[in-house]
Amino acid sequence: MARVTLRIGETSYDLGCGDGGEARLMQAAALIDERWDDARRAAGAGGVNRTMLLAALMVADSLIEAREAPPPETPEGIALDRLSERLEKLAAALEQAPPTS
Repeated sequence: MARVTLRIGETSYDLGCGDGGEARLMQAAALIDERWDDARRAAGAGGVNRTMLLAALMVADSLIEAREAPPPETPEGIALDRLSERLEKLAAALEQAPPTS
């Protein structure tokens, strides 16, 4: 088991993690630390626990926003959209054409 020291706000935390998980844990702590000052201001006199909760909720809000965002445009997606538009135009033209016997 690996040991990692994380600094969030003014506090250091010594944690254990699975071997090889150190970098991921440090990245996660950095996400919380990035929001620490805003969370501390929002928490007022609520203390470290409230600040930590608010920082974690800010990170969670960012994750929800990312999940709800439309997927990025890809060349394949653009090509499929164009093909779909062409097929819709073709179908409309066929519907308007006089019947043949």
